[in-house]
Amino acid sequence: MAESRIVYGFHAVISRVRQQAAGVMEIYLDSSRHDARGKDLIKLAGERGVRLIALDAHRLDGLTGNASHQGVAARVAAIPLKHDLDDVLNSIEGPALLLILDGVQDPHNLGACLRVADAFGVHAVIAPKDRAVGITPVVSKVASGAAETIPYVSVTNLARTLRELKESNIWIVGADEAGETGLYDARLTGPMAWVMGAEGEGMRRLTREHCDELVRIPMSGSVESLNVSVASGVCLGETFRQRRRSAAAT
Repeated sequence: MAESRIVYGFHAVISRVRQQAAGVMEIYLDSSRHDARGKDLIKLAGERGVRLIALDAHRLDGLTGNASHQGVAARVAAIPLKHDLDDVLNSIEGPALLLILDGVQDPHNLGACLRVADAFGVHAVIAPKDRAVGITPVVSKVASGAAETIPYVSVTNLARTLRELKESNIWIVGADEAGETGLYDARLTGPMAWVMGAEGEGMRRLTREHCDELVRIPMSGSVESLNVSVASGVCLGETFRQRRRSAAAT
């Protein structure tokens, strides 16, 4: 039997069915769900030829380890969640856009980062093997399908990886409140990688030293910093805006 794993939550399950129905072995739906969302999932499963099994809430709890599954889970064929950096770089068409997460350990933050990375055209998310959460069922649920679409590259030595990216002519930009350049004054249209620090701690010293440029997010409120996934969304959103404007001008 092919290796499999469990994903849960409506967004994660529906996204997987729509993107790779052939890799969805079974869907498990709470037998008490007769609402529109449940009916829509039943219809989608029928259209895509995916077997759907009604289970009681207790069995769903056991299947998902008592996670917040929203009454739905699926057994899916395991797809590669780790990718080789060279393969990713060789597959990129146009200016590279990467998101590097220096030690993000909260699965909700990683899931949200993957989601915004997917929304703004990031080619891959890179993170160290140590001091990082990695892809988990919780990450997949929060990512709402992005964990299956965005290559996640886990590296042994982040500093060495940053040097390799520089050798590939990728500009390394760190998001840092002490950065001399404001986000809206930075040029973000060429091949680049955004580096985001961990929750509370920010980037490690060695990571910061490997950045070509440090950019700050201008803020006028009373808070001193943003959550890593929010900061990623702000920085990637501005990058997306600049690239669209640049493409329209050519």
